Amino acid sequence: MWYVVQTVGGQEKHVLDLINKLVDEELIQESFIPQYEVKKRIQGVWKMRSEVLLPGYIFVITDQPGKLREALRSVPKFTRLLGNNDVFTPLDDQEVAFINAFTKPDHRVVEFSSGVMEGDEIVILNGPLMNQTGLIKKLDRHKRLAYLEIEILGRVKTVKVGLEIVRKKP
Repeated sequence: MWYVVQTVGGQEKHVLDLINKLVDEELIQESFIPQYEVKKRIQGVWKMRSEVLLPGYIFVITDQPGKLREALRSVPKFTRLLGNNDVFTPLDDQEVAFINAFTKPDHRVVEFSSGVMEGDEIVILNGPLMNQTGLIKKLDRHKRLAYLEIEILGRVKTVKVGLEIVRKKP
């Protein structure tokens, strides 16, 4: 089952390293910080970078949530496992399918997409947003970002993913 560990935003990598170091590896099948690729302009040159998709969240796949909960208490800066009413709630099948549709095991990065504007419609040419244009709530062409709304454990989160509009058709 997939669970979400909440931590302080900006500390995800440090906490993930501590989890991997301090928690018995038999308890965790996979742990990761979902990221997305984005193009950033650095000193006049566009460069591809990876940034955290959901700040403050680390995903952990385990079959032993009770033992994991106890083991996580030894991790500094660990906040909590997300759930409802002090019960760890695993992600539902739709939430897992969403993450798996955009990322691959051992490479949990939403790759950069590209598309064209046809009038007011966005047509994705390649990348994980292909056939997913209904999820796009906002587009920032200047920053090459698409904003998607997703639901994680009953919370609606707005996430950014990389999307470049390569041309605009009337």
